[in-house]
Amino acid sequence: MFYKTKIIDKVRVPPKKLGTKIKDSLLDICREDYEGRIKDEYGVIIAITGIGEVGVGHVIPGDGAAYYEAEIEMLTYKPHVQEITRGTITEATEFGAFVRIGPIEGLIHVSQIMDDYINYDAKLPGFLGKKTDRKLVPEDNVLARIVTISLKGDTSSSKIGLTMRQPYLGKADWAKVDDKGEKKEAKGKGKKGADKEAKADKKEVKEDKK
Repeated sequence: MFYKTKIIDKVRVPPKKLGTKIKDSLLDICREDYEGRIKDEYGVIIAITGIGEVGVGHVIPGDGAAYYEAEIEMLTYKPHVQEITRGTITEATEFGAFVRIGPIEGLIHVSQIMDDYINYDAKLPGFLGKKTDRKLVPEDNVLARIVTISLKGDTSSSKIGLTMRQPYLGKADWAKVDDKGEKKEAKGKGKKGADKEAKADKKEVKEDKK
């Protein structure tokens, strides 16, 4: 999930950055220091969007830099277990499909791609469902549920596990197939119920004649 966040932090401004407007200097420094990093309480810091209130600068003896307490405005992404999220398949391999969700990449293990027996086709490359004829290839847009999260340091070191085995997850056209299957099943049950009622009515008529 994406968030707009504000934090207060003390920022070191080196001497070469003191000649420009202080907010511009703080913005440049914070973008370099924060963007792409991961903080436990905020998740992935996607972008520093602005600098709010800035306190009075302080100088430490022996250090030519100035230190400012500043309000830092940022856009962050923090995934949550059981969250349903949209993503795009970036790569298909024998062991699963990689999916881009926001600023980070997750993995859908081959056992979690769909509720069907599947084959990996290296020529596509992608996956094919044996019974449903569903297909999953790079660039497909999907809906998936987050099941495991391990955020460490930066996006390249982090891991997110997802599943698409549950109803209405996966590609949009998979949900249409699920709807048709449910309607067909309901229709079949309704027909069986009607047949039973008809047989019961006939039985009652015969008994009345006796």
